[in-house]
This record gives sequence, C-alpha cells and structure tokens, in this order.
Amino acid sequence: MAMPLELTIAILALLLTPGPTNTLVLLAGAERGMRGAMRLIPVELAGYLLTVVPLTLIGGSLAAAYPGLRTTVVLAAAVWVAVLALRLWWQPLDAQPLARPLGTPPFLPATVGARAIFVTTALNPKGLIFGLALLPSPDRLLGNLGLFAALVVLVALFWAAIGAALRRGGGDKTRLLFLMRRGAAVFLAAMSVLLVLRGFAIPQV
Repeated sequence: MAMPLELTIAILALLLTPGPTNTLVLLAGAERGMRGAMRLIPVELAGYLLTVVPLTLIGGSLAAAYPGLRTTVVLAAAVWVAVLALRLWWQPLDAQPLARPLGTPPFLPATVGARAIFVTTALNPKGLIFGLALLPSPDRLLGNLGLFAALVVLVALFWAAIGAALRRGGGDKTRLLFLMRRGAAVFLAAMSVLLVLRGFAIPQV
C-alpha cells in the first residue's frame, strides 16, 4: 500500500507523461488562452473520474470476470486517438477557434472542445493504472480519490499554461497553431499505433 507521498509522486509522474489528454489541453491553451482552457479542466476531471471511480471500486473483480476488458478499453482508446489525429490534421492554416473553417470535412470539428477532452480522457489508458493499481485502498479510498482529483487539476493547469504561453509568444500565431495541430496530429497517430500494439500484447487470461 503506497504512502501518501509515494502515491502523490506516482500519480504526478503518470499524469505529467505526454499523452492524448495532455496534448489536447496544451492545444486548448494555445487556441483559447489560459482562461478558455481552464473551462475545459472540469471536463477532463469528469472524464477521468468516469473511468477511475468504477475501476477503483470494482475494477479487480471486473478484470477477473472479463479478461478482455483491458484490451477492449485500450483498443477503443487507439481508435479514438486516431480519429483525433485526423481531426487535427485536417485543420487548415486559417482555422479559428469556435468556428468551422471552409473546406473542413463535415465530421471534423474546427478546434479542441469539451467532447474531445471528455472522451479522450475517459478512454485514456492511464485510467486503468489509476483505477486498478494506484488508487484502490480499503482505508484511504476517499483520500486517494481526492488527492487524484487535485493533481489532475494541477497538471491540467500546467499543460494549459504551456499552451497559453506559446499563444502569447511573438511571431505568426496562426502559423504556430497550424504547426502545433499538425505536430499533435502526428504525435497522436503514433500514440494510436502504440496503443494498438499494447492492446494486443495484454494477456487475455
């Protein structure tokens, strides 16, 4: 059973690791500024809690009863992350937040929004580690969940602040956002492939 300091370090290390959710929060900060990105942080927290709380309470028994559950979640995450990569790649150079630019395919949104943050976070494979390994505790469950929620907010603020700082920097901001979206698309595509490989590598027994 991890002590509070050890648990804090473990949660922070995992939350800070670059991944789909952090990538979207970073982009939200760059697109919307700090204030706009902060409005998405409760959405991220809700996405994590939707997955982590049930896993913390009954995840062990579910994993034993349904050996393929972890693989299913990881592969679903891989598909969603691939969709996000396509969405970001299709953003044209002059795409503006909260508006659908001309020429964008109709199924592709114009910017990082609440739905993308929520679904990406709910399917984030990190939730499996939090819910099945780090947070379960018979005598500190509520405290662990409270600590987890606080750290999710803290880390989200960190990534949003980086994005907002990039937004405030000099130079052609339109071009910068375009390059960030393309870079994020490539990163997310690589993450999708990695998740597929991990999904098929998870033992089914």
